[in-house]
Amino acid sequence: MGESRPKLVIVGIGDDGMAGLTESARRIIAEADVVLGAPAMLRLLNEAPARKVPLDPDMPTALRQVREALAARRPVLVSTGDPLFYGVARYLCDRLGKDQFEVVPHVSSMQLAFARVKESWEDAYLTNLAGRPLEAIVDRIRTAEKVGLFSSDEHPPSRLARALLDRGIDYFRAYVCENLGSPDERVTQAELVDLEAMEFDPLNVLILVRKPNRPDRASRSGRYRLFGNADDAFAQTLPKRGLITQAEVRSIALAQLDIRPTSVVWDVGAGSGSVAIEAAQLAHQGMVFAVEPEPADVALIEANAEAFGVPNVRPVTGRAPHVLASLPEPDAIFIGGTGRQVDPVLSAAFARLAPGGRMAVNVATVDGLATAHHTLKKLAGEVRLWNISIARGIEQMDRVRFEAMNPTFLLAVTKIDEVAD
Repeated sequence: MGESRPKLVIVGIGDDGMAGLTESARRIIAEADVVLGAPAMLRLLNEAPARKVPLDPDMPTALRQVREALAARRPVLVSTGDPLFYGVARYLCDRLGKDQFEVVPHVSSMQLAFARVKESWEDAYLTNLAGRPLEAIVDRIRTAEKVGLFSSDEHPPSRLARALLDRGIDYFRAYVCENLGSPDERVTQAELVDLEAMEFDPLNVLILVRKPNRPDRASRSGRYRLFGNADDAFAQTLPKRGLITQAEVRSIALAQLDIRPTSVVWDVGAGSGSVAIEAAQLAHQGMVFAVEPEPADVALIEANAEAFGVPNVRPVTGRAPHVLASLPEPDAIFIGGTGRQVDPVLSAAFARLAPGGRMAVNVATVDGLATAHHTLKKLAGEVRLWNISIARGIEQMDRVRFEAMNPTFLLAVTKIDEVAD
């Protein structure tokens, strides 16, 4: 049997070159007969005897260079940090097959950057600014707690800072980590307004950490839809940001409510007011009452209503069911929050609902579903139910993955017109 073909070893290295490698990684490079890599990486390997081939930045050309290198006896490709973390390894494995390669990772510069500023990165939004639409990245940053970004020549830290400030996103503290692991390593802490005027070495990682108790600034890109606006179009309260009625659930609920131009609508447990505001756009000649017990959320309802230009939203500070008695009779009711008083809130709301009116209830737990279904069945007879599980597509480098949202339950009923005997 013939000898198996040699594999190309992809070795991750840091800015300190050979000195920062393990003994086995140094031996792999020292014994290689050809080493491919970016020119900056190859300059760190002057003591390695192998023939050095600068890897072309054009990926199809680089792919051809790698195919040629696979014919060598001991081919090696060097890449910064962890080659599988926003590195070249995944691209090559996808196109040439995983069995052609071995990967020897180094500490990722992203991991090193978070260590330098003493922040965990397990819950951070991580991405690469190179080749990505800046607007899409800014919208993801808007709702993040922590962000780690590989900068690019097109989008250095100063340009990103300007883009964030232009959109009113001023609630992050910035850290720029340059030349990590090398003798001229530097970590700069700055406010975004100061970062805009600074210049940095191209080899940098930008980390953004949200300042305490700062709410999101709502997106203002493009025109608003009549309903189904993106979740981040609404300013939201921390730490309850993830509790907004999701755009897809909101759309189904509003369709079930059958809101007319002159309708009177209640949004009970309104939170930041996303349902109330879109209901107000549908009932542009009517009135929407957004019932919310938390004063901070009431302030957000007011701010979001002003941003969307819907003066027919009236925030009502109070807790259901007690506050409902003071409101005018509704044609449609959305209930997104009941606390533990599911039965009292649903019963009180349904009693006030106009004949022929509709009510939709959104609950997050199976126990809440069971209680709500039992109550609505008793009140209205027929109950329509949905178990809504949503996964949104997210582009990462040259791939698309789907991020699952928390599943939720929606119930809807119609109050039958009473017919006189």
